Amino acid sequence: MCRLFGLTSAPQRTHATFWLLDAPDSLSAQSHREPDGTGLGYFGPRGTPEVHKAPIAAYEDRVFAREARQVESATFLAHIRYASTGGLDVRNTHPFEQHGRLFAHNGVIEGLDELDRHLGPDRALVHGDTDSERFFALVTRETEAHGGDVSAGIAAAARWVAGNLPLFALNVVLVTAGELWTLRYPATHELYVLERPAGGRHGSRHLDHTGSHGRLRVHSAALAAVSSVIVASEPLDENPNWRLMEPGELLHVDRGLGTTSRIALTSPPAHPLTLADLRPEAAASQRPV
Repeated sequence: MCRLFGLTSAPQRTHATFWLLDAPDSLSAQSHREPDGTGLGYFGPRGTPEVHKAPIAAYEDRVFAREARQVESATFLAHIRYASTGGLDVRNTHPFEQHGRLFAHNGVIEGLDELDRHLGPDRALVHGDTDSERFFALVTRETEAHGGDVSAGIAAAARWVAGNLPLFALNVVLVTAGELWTLRYPATHELYVLERPAGGRHGSRHLDHTGSHGRLRVHSAALAAVSSVIVASEPLDENPNWRLMEPGELLHVDRGLGTTSRIALTSPPAHPLTLADLRPEAAASQRPV
């Protein structure tokens, strides 16, 4: 299953080192198991989005997967991909960038021909083959239609998809240079949030998180002195304050780490999908690890 990770320490810029994979070195093993891509997004000192990503498969170089990347930003977005739609290509690897925003998604949306028709000219924002990037284009269009309000854009886009297309899951994280948004919909996949004071629950510790399956590791000594908000597909340490988001919940973290949350989607999808409904490769990508 794909893994999502978002972090904001805004307005403070922090250093964080990410190890995005812990996979065996066997090329034959890599060709038959996840991940199909890794990506890390962040923002430079002038607010310019930076994305480092690579499709990881048996025929690809694994330097990105092996190396820790030391970067500085107020917001970070990381994604580990198990492909469900679109081939193993860098253009299909998350995060995606549009209009200075970065976006990653875990889930499956079907009916992509209908989504393409609905996008119309905005389909030009999409450079790959994934359902994720198409949904991001819809978010971008709806955000502009709502005067730049990203929360309204995400909610409007998600409501249209939920009402019109076959949908399995729509967990998303979107970041700008100083803000973070995340949506969990419906209850298919878990998504957790942690509002972490400087030093964590003990008041003096750096951030040192490892997912239960070792596929995502995050370390930041700077967060011993800086507060942050973290979103992840699973709790990444023993902190009891990890909170499972509600189905349909849309969370926004502003430039001062203020959080607002609301249930943006109150009804289940009009055309819900189960694992049995999905193509074999899509179903494999959505099963829990």
